[in-house]
Amino acid sequence: MTMSPKSFSIKNWSQDDRPREKLRDKGARSLSNAELMAILIGSGTVQETAVDLSKRILASVGHDLQSVGKLSITQLMRFKGIGEAKAIKIAAAMEISCRRRETDQKKLDKINTSRSVFEIMNPLLGHLSHEEFWVLFLNNSNKILAKTHLSKGGMTSTIVDVRIVMKQALEHSATAIVLVHNHPSGVPNPSESDTLLTEKFKSAAESLDIRVLDHIIVTEKNYFSFADESLL
Repeated sequence: MTMSPKSFSIKNWSQDDRPREKLRDKGARSLSNAELMAILIGSGTVQETAVDLSKRILASVGHDLQSVGKLSITQLMRFKGIGEAKAIKIAAAMEISCRRRETDQKKLDKINTSRSVFEIMNPLLGHLSHEEFWVLFLNNSNKILAKTHLSKGGMTSTIVDVRIVMKQALEHSATAIVLVHNHPSGVPNPSESDTLLTEKFKSAAESLDIRVLDHIIVTEKNYFSFADESLL
């Protein structure tokens, strides 16, 4: 039996099953991820509802919302029923979510442990598909004076100029620094170049009486600390 296109319209669903009405009456927490995405999408196709389309998108990334946020506009538009406008809406919503995570993070102005560095930097770096290198400049009390994005690279590396970091450390009157970069692969273990770079920073900093407290490698879910592993 051929199902009428009209039967796929959300307007024909039970009041309790409509995502928008469900959010209004029961709150956003009552909706599944697919239902929330369906509200963004607004409509599906003749063959499937907005919720089913959302389920298909989520299934393609293992139902991981972080991975949805990594999909480009072009990748989203490969799903039948997702045009440019809908893809942009999804991308915008994912970016808002990411920025909310940054805002919701407990504001730590002092570095006590490697974990505190991870909590500060993970919202900025954990979800990226390319490498970035950041530096935290600290005073004698390990309070953050500045947080600087130093460079952006590809999927496996980024170029870092030690001289620029030392110059900025002096400008901020920093007595210590923490190096931070991410591994998009999800594997936090340091490479040989990561280890060599850490030693290069340590040597340059010591000549200026500046301490390198740690070098943290951030991934989406975990991190590696040179200090914790006694590599500094």
